[in-house]
Amino acid sequence: MIGSPVRRKEDYKLITGRGTFVDDIKLPGMLYAVFVRSPVAHARIVSINTEEAQKHPGVVKVFTAEDLKNVGKLPTAWVVPDSNQVDPNAVAKPLLAEGKVRYVGEPVAMVVAETREAAYDAAELVDVEYEELPAVVNIEDAIKEDAPKVHDVPQGNIALKWRVTGGDVEKVFSEADRVIKQRIYINRAGPVPMEPRACVASYDKWTGKLTAWITTQNPHIHRVFFSLILGLPEHKIRIIAPDVGGGFGGKIPVYTEELTVSYASMVLGRPVKWTETRSEHFVASIHGRDFLGEIEVAVTNDGKLLGLRGKSYANMGAYLSIVAPGVATVLHGLIMPGPYDLKAFDLEMHGVFTHTPPLDADRGAGRPEAIFYLERMVDIVAQELGMDPFELRKKNYLPAGENVQTVTGLTYDSIDFEKVIKKFEEVVDYKALREEQEKARKEGRLIGIGIVSSIDICGFAPSRVVGAVGLGAGQWESAVVRMHPTGKVTLLVGTHAHGQGSDTTYAQIVSEVFGVPVEDVEVLHGDTDETPMGWGTYGSRGTSTGGSAVYKACERLREKGKKIAAHMLKVSEEEVEFEKGTYRVKNDPEKKVTIQEVAFQANMGWDLPEGVEPGFEAEAFFDPPNFTYPFGIHCCVVEVDKDTGEVKFLRYVSVDDAGRIINPTLAEGQIHGGIVHGIGHAMYENIAFTEDGQLLTGSFNEYALPKAHLVPKIESYFTETPSPANPLGAKGIGEEGAIAAQVAVANAIIDALKPLGVKHLDGPYTPARIWKAIKGGKS
Repeated sequence: MIGSPVRRKEDYKLITGRGTFVDDIKLPGMLYAVFVRSPVAHARIVSINTEEAQKHPGVVKVFTAEDLKNVGKLPTAWVVPDSNQVDPNAVAKPLLAEGKVRYVGEPVAMVVAETREAAYDAAELVDVEYEELPAVVNIEDAIKEDAPKVHDVPQGNIALKWRVTGGDVEKVFSEADRVIKQRIYINRAGPVPMEPRACVASYDKWTGKLTAWITTQNPHIHRVFFSLILGLPEHKIRIIAPDVGGGFGGKIPVYTEELTVSYASMVLGRPVKWTETRSEHFVASIHGRDFLGEIEVAVTNDGKLLGLRGKSYANMGAYLSIVAPGVATVLHGLIMPGPYDLKAFDLEMHGVFTHTPPLDADRGAGRPEAIFYLERMVDIVAQELGMDPFELRKKNYLPAGENVQTVTGLTYDSIDFEKVIKKFEEVVDYKALREEQEKARKEGRLIGIGIVSSIDICGFAPSRVVGAVGLGAGQWESAVVRMHPTGKVTLLVGTHAHGQGSDTTYAQIVSEVFGVPVEDVEVLHGDTDETPMGWGTYGSRGTSTGGSAVYKACERLREKGKKIAAHMLKVSEEEVEFEKGTYRVKNDPEKKVTIQEVAFQANMGWDLPEGVEPGFEAEAFFDPPNFTYPFGIHCCVVEVDKDTGEVKFLRYVSVDDAGRIINPTLAEGQIHGGIVHGIGHAMYENIAFTEDGQLLTGSFNEYALPKAHLVPKIESYFTETPSPANPLGAKGIGEEGAIAAQVAVANAIIDALKPLGVKHLDGPYTPARIWKAIKGGKS
């Protein structure tokens, strides 16, 4: 079953409209919440008058910060060691604004009413008086000494500063033939899942138990935070994530709205629902990217990359979201050397407060920005040296093998770029592409070829490592597998599926180990009362970490079955072997029992071997010894219209290595989705503000997503270099496409503009921006 292109088990329910999402939840006596949000980016709250709103028909209660004195604030979960990070409690986010507002959209009050319409109408009646203050929205302004301060803390607007070094940086740079520099800005965008966020909370005052249905990627993490902030014991909190319509990192964080709605249910003794509108989503949910880099690369004249150094600044927004400090530092800097054999590295990373909505993980979370910096610099180096960018890359790859050391101290689990190059050159005649480009240029056409060599750090784990770098969470995973008396299987996992296809992937793993049909396997997740503790799905860890826990649990149960089968067959355990769902006597293969027969006997408990307990289920926990590192080569070919700046895709090819592929169809889907995500961030998606912090891109009228006709046909291929870090040999795959595609598109567009003297151009690569570069030449 592993390696088979099985069709997704979960699709029928979803494509026929039978899914259950949070907004579908309807409970007796349910109330509806609407938030009153700040219309200004920075201000003191002079007064909040709720009297008229409270009188509005249907209103049950209007909450302000005064009503929330008995609950805590929302801190970040990541405190990066040796980073001078601001005290998380000093900048923790209040559930409703206290004294000040720090970005447009910050919740100031919450109206709870009998109907959603009544809540919206009453929210308009809440009268808030603001004393507006100066605001700062971009990185370069925020780090100035005289910039308006977002928080009253000693660090000012520098929320944290972290440095990664390796090798003799001064020696390498002083002895290099050249040092090439570039300022690179990566614009702000967002995860923008199909389903906005939502929460339904129901508190039972007789049992003291809170049940909350939430659009989350990690229900168990929500339960921990809810306990700490609301003051309820963990066993009195049940978090349910039903069907979730995409996450892309945007549903990793715990948000204040979910906590406020839950507290309202505790106070009022009735269920309360809140569903984010799409325009609200652009100010209420986290954003991503918004990085500024000042990068230098030391090289030899014959194209050897010697070292990289520089500074990187990440816009944190007004508050530190759950894992945002790690996105700006640990997940960013350590992987920046990429697949190259650098001898020296020095990167100083900063997280910067601004008066904008908080930023956090957005598909890739710090790694797309790192690879963007790196791969832009490699192309710039190639241009300055007059070398072909693909040939330059081939001169600098790390050697193939397992446990390959990098200059930043990472240990790549397995890497083999020669294998990827071989596959790439089988499917792409690169020399012919360059010849066609040269011919087109002579005709006056602007053809660009973007090459990227990408690598990702993912499969978040091991726990001891993530703990050492400051993340306040474990990163192991768990699974419980149960075979019923009739031979059907129920699998309970601590991860969560929100589009990845893990119901199918996990069922394939069970099928592989037990030899049962995929159709006989039910996968349950997303309910903290029913599933074992787990840390959720993000960081491309669902298969490599969660799937390995599934595999271990199944192996454990299969071994228990072997003891029972030997007893049933009246032979020693050593005489029994298992193959394709059947236990056989090695020397007498006609003597056999199926795993289903063993399950029946185990569940009945009529005749079990001495010391074997009845029941047929097993639990396993998996904490891998290393991260996993998928890698690959992407090639994007474009044509730029020199009169309009419009970009036409001519070809997009990806060759990725994600270790052992469990399901080729799902793997291809993940890569395609990631590539589209990267194309969107490169060309169409941009979150922009006015100088005083007003959002300019607050709906799909202004925030452009890539549509089907704007996306090229994607030719995707795989090689397999198994990971030694888990029993499946699998690596993460959900973010690799997004990491590679954004810079592949950038490299292709800038390569097209090279004859016009353009060395670099920051995104997003809209026709207007490209047209301006064409008319202005060098930039």
